[in-house]
Amino acid sequence: MNKSVLVEKRILLPFVMVTTMFALWGFANDITNPMVSAFKKILELNNTQASWVQAAFYGGYFTMALPAAYVIKRYSYKTGLLVGLLLYSLGALMFFPATQTENYMFFLLALYILTFGLAFLETTANPYIMAMGDEATATQRLNLAQSFNPLGALSGLFVAQTFILGALQSDNLDENGNNIFETLSEPAKAVIRTSDLEVIRDPYVAIGVVVLIIFLIISLIKMPEKKSNTWSTSMWVSIKRIFKKERFVGGVLAQMFYVGAQIMCWTYIYQYAENLGIDNRTAVNYAYAALGVFLLGRFSCTYLLKFINSGKLLMLLSFLAILFCLGTIFIEGIYGLYSLVLVSFCMSLMFPTIYGIALYRLGDDAKTGSAFLVMAIVGGAFMPVLQGKILDLGGSGYADYPLLGVPEVNFSFLLPLICFLVVAIYGFRSVHFKTK
Repeated sequence: MNKSVLVEKRILLPFVMVTTMFALWGFANDITNPMVSAFKKILELNNTQASWVQAAFYGGYFTMALPAAYVIKRYSYKTGLLVGLLLYSLGALMFFPATQTENYMFFLLALYILTFGLAFLETTANPYIMAMGDEATATQRLNLAQSFNPLGALSGLFVAQTFILGALQSDNLDENGNNIFETLSEPAKAVIRTSDLEVIRDPYVAIGVVVLIIFLIISLIKMPEKKSNTWSTSMWVSIKRIFKKERFVGGVLAQMFYVGAQIMCWTYIYQYAENLGIDNRTAVNYAYAALGVFLLGRFSCTYLLKFINSGKLLMLLSFLAILFCLGTIFIEGIYGLYSLVLVSFCMSLMFPTIYGIALYRLGDDAKTGSAFLVMAIVGGAFMPVLQGKILDLGGSGYADYPLLGVPEVNFSFLLPLICFLVVAIYGFRSVHFKTK
């Protein structure tokens, strides 16, 4: 096979269909990020309680990644995709009964099950894409497929802004900029709460139906599957083998901190903007900008990987992200928000590159290794909760407890800064990993 070809023509359709999965979980991620702020206002939660949206969402990855690895190792990549799509659809459709009960825990359960599906999709799609061609181009091929993730994310943000945030009555302000919902009587609040939860429900139910249709399409397509002599190897033997490899263990840790940083930056951009007097619907425009530079970075860095060692590029972008985090913390006002947006350019390369470095030359063990890299997404579950606790230090506001001379919402971005430092160390170490 010609090593210069990323994807052979004979498997182009399966490649496209698997690449669609990257857009699907990007949509789910970014329609959900603004829900932290939305649920906080509708259900009158504090920052820590609202952050459990992300804990439930990313906790599902940790729970289901190893079962997903078992399924694709025991059966096939295609089976993993089909199970993932079915669980994704089930979780999304559960928003209908959750809205009927108006119970916050039911919504969290729906998100938790939805991400069971995402765990299957990510555990399956990432190593599947890497296996669809020569190993020498695997990281570049994965970066190409991952480039479609922000397209799905942009779609999720568009739906969140147009069909959810713009229609929420609990977010309406009076002429003085005060929230009207907080001043209403309990019966009036109850009416608005019911209406707003229905607004949140509809896009999730719609995507649940779309995912079911994609499930049917995938079930009818013949998907390539490489035969392996090691398929009979037990998962426990595989686990012991991969945990002897420094590049893999370091990759799991780096991935956990990276995902934590990403989710914190993309979740709390709304709170950062609100502290500057920018409402949630307008703040989505800054989230759009963040995804725009993320997408620009993904395509440009995929090209740069032809000329620059992936570990070196990962390290350089991590240090640049640290500089932008410092700007986010210590530059008060709109330029601090601009710094937060620019962090996303640096993050663009990180997930697939850490993935590619960690799974390099693992062979069939990549199926098991992929599960632990997806489990590492749990960083997106507990780190936003820690950031929420920082925001709650002085109350439910974002600037009522100054730290180092800046509002606590600014100071809270010290957590992503620490995460990027861990990723930078992994990038530096990866340059010196043994190739065998």
